[in-house]
Amino acid sequence: MSRFREMRALALAALLAGATVLAGGALRPAPTLATETTGSATDGAFPELPTGLGLGRPAAAEEIAGWDIDVRPDGVGLPEGRGTALEGEEIYIVQCAVCHGDFGESAGRWPMLAGGAGTLASHDPVKTVGSYWPYASTLIDYIYRAMPYGNAQSLTPDELYAVTAYVLWLNDVILDEEFELDRESYAEITLENVANFVPDDRETAEAHFWREPCMADCLPGTAEITMRARALDVTPEPGQGPTVD
Repeated sequence: MSRFREMRALALAALLAGATVLAGGALRPAPTLATETTGSATDGAFPELPTGLGLGRPAAAEEIAGWDIDVRPDGVGLPEGRGTALEGEEIYIVQCAVCHGDFGESAGRWPMLAGGAGTLASHDPVKTVGSYWPYASTLIDYIYRAMPYGNAQSLTPDELYAVTAYVLWLNDVILDEEFELDRESYAEITLENVANFVPDDRETAEAHFWREPCMADCLPGTAEITMRARALDVTPEPGQGPTVD
């Protein structure tokens, strides 16, 4: 048997027996929790096993900062930078218009960014930045993290503010195309629908609907089967179902 085949056979035998193949072909029992000791492989003692998984390392502060880029409605997280709608027009045409249209009207089935004022209470509401969104900081946050599509987070902070200003200008929220948007002036922006966004108060407003779920002995008597799905015939025959306008 060749040396290669001999070592392969020894390795297979060691695997089956829970042993370790040492240099020279000798076998040693695999370490267990009861036999773990400190030392090196050269002095015959088993090396100390790590207490954890032994994978990875703690993230550095600059690495965490690269992910921590969300912007809150109160402006916390806004980056340093500035931009105007006039500057943002060219950036928008190059980076955004292919999906959202030259004037925010949408290209194909991509979301509309402008228009829809006064439509939210209608049968066919049009939800855009101008008609529906609550805060300018929400728009900045979304563009900052997710746009342009397919190349997210490629905009510089100045480009970010410029594109945001242009989208707000398309919605007649910013009327001066040279208005400089930054982390301070964003607070001057008020969107039309902000009053309709309220804190989630269901914990108190809908508390009268709540009750502790019953897990045993919920109703008197023995549970009975009153109907079976096959008898219910819930799937209508062709041509017999409800019509949809």
